[in-house]
Amino acid sequence: MAKKKGFEDNLMEIDQIIEKLESGDLELEESIKEYEKTIKLIEKCGEMLEEAQGKIKKIEINNGKLELKDLE
Repeated sequence: MAKKKGFEDNLMEIDQIIEKLESGDLELEESIKEYEKTIKLIEKCGEMLEEAQGKIKKIEINNGKLELKDLE
């Protein structure tokens, strides 16, 4: 089974695609395909960040007791 790509892997792939696009070596059709792939990767990274943010909690001490609360 293929390993699921993580956030950093997606960012690295985005950087690689941007380098290819900036090189000017791609044909128009290939540039469009790479651009569309980049948009999908950026959307996936956004989803991953939202998911991570939902998991992050802050610890507060209230009347001597530790409490976990959602970040605002």
